[in-house]
Amino acid sequence: MSGQVLVEFGRRLRNEGIAVGPTIAADLTAAAEAVGLASAEDTYHAFRAVCVTAADQIPPFDRVFADVFGREAGDPLLAMISDRTRSWSVDAPEGGEGDGEDMEDEVAVVGASWVERLGSKDFAELTSEEAAKVRAMISSMIWRPSDARSRRRRPDRSGDRPDPRRTLSRMVGTEGDLLLPVYTERRIRRRPLLFIADVSGSMERYSEMLLYFAHAARGRLGRLEAFVFSTHLTRITRQLHRRTPSDAIAGVAETVDDWSGGTRIGESLGQFNREWARRVTSGGPVAVIVSDGWDRGKPARLAEEMARLSRSVHRVVWLNPLASRTGFSPDTRGMKAAMPYIDDFLAAGRFSDLASVVKLLESVPERRAR
Repeated sequence: MSGQVLVEFGRRLRNEGIAVGPTIAADLTAAAEAVGLASAEDTYHAFRAVCVTAADQIPPFDRVFADVFGREAGDPLLAMISDRTRSWSVDAPEGGEGDGEDMEDEVAVVGASWVERLGSKDFAELTSEEAAKVRAMISSMIWRPSDARSRRRRPDRSGDRPDPRRTLSRMVGTEGDLLLPVYTERRIRRRPLLFIADVSGSMERYSEMLLYFAHAARGRLGRLEAFVFSTHLTRITRQLHRRTPSDAIAGVAETVDDWSGGTRIGESLGQFNREWARRVTSGGPVAVIVSDGWDRGKPARLAEEMARLSRSVHRVVWLNPLASRTGFSPDTRGMKAAMPYIDDFLAAGRFSDLASVVKLLESVPERRAR
C-alpha cells in the first residue's frame, strides 16, 4: 500500500468533513503495520479507529474506504461496505443528471441528520428498528478511557526515582569505576471501570440500552467490573465478557432473578461494600452508577453506603436517564441522599448523552480533588 494512496485517502476524508491531521498517512501506515494487510476487515477497523471520532462519521468513512481500497482488496467486507453506503445514499431525481458533488453533499447531510435524530431521541421512545440502530451506534463508538499511573514502576532514563538495586548491579560490570544512577517511573495503565446499574421496574425502558453501553466499554478498558441491582446485587462481569452484545445481554437476563423488581439502592450498595469492594476496587476505578434514584429504602442508609463507596474508588459518576428530560430536577429522596457523594452527575437517556459520558471518561483527572 503506497504512501500516495494513503495521502489521497486522507484528502478524501477531509473533503467528507472528517478532521484528520497532517500526519494521517504516517498514522495509517503505523496502523497497517500493527494489524497487517492480510485481511481487509482488520485494515478497515484499524483505519476507522485512527480516523473516526463520532458515529456520524462512519457513513462517509465507509464510502471513502470502499472507493479507495475496494478495487484491490478483494475481501467480502468491501461488498458489505458498498451495500451499506448505497443504503445511506439518496436516489437522484427521475430523469435528472445532477451534479455529483452536490449529490455527495446531500448524502452526507441526510446521513448526519439521521444519526442526529436518533441520537437526540429518548431510549424509552425508540421503535424496535430504531433501537437496533442505536445499539449498533453504541457498539461503534470510538473512545479511549483516561490513563492512570500504576504503583508498579519501570526503568526510565529521566524517571522521578532512583533505582538503587540496578545502579549497584551495574557497578560490577565494565563501567564499575563510574557510578551512573538508574531511574524508574510509574507505569501508565488504563483506569478500570466499576459499573453498577439499576434494573428495577422504573428503569426497565433504559436498562438494556445502558448494558449495551457497558458491553461496548468492556472492549476499551483494561478492566471492567459490572453489577446490577434491584432488590439485591448481582455480579455480571463474566456475562459481559461474551463476544457479541446480544449474547451478553441474554446472559445477564438469565442470571438476574430480580429484574424489574423493587429498588433497594442503599441495601444493594451495602452488599457491594461488604462483599466486593476489597476485591474489585484495587487500582482506583471510576464507579459509574446508573439509576433514576427512586429508592424504597431509607435515605440515611443510602447516604452511608455512598460515603463508603466514594472512599473506595477514584471517582463516582451517577448516570440518570430521567435527567435528559426538560425540567428534570434530582428531587427524589434517593438522589438527595446520594448527591453529596457524587463527583459527576450526567444524563443517560439518549445516545447523545452517552457521548457526553464518553467525553467525561476520557478526561478523568489523574488525581481526585479533595
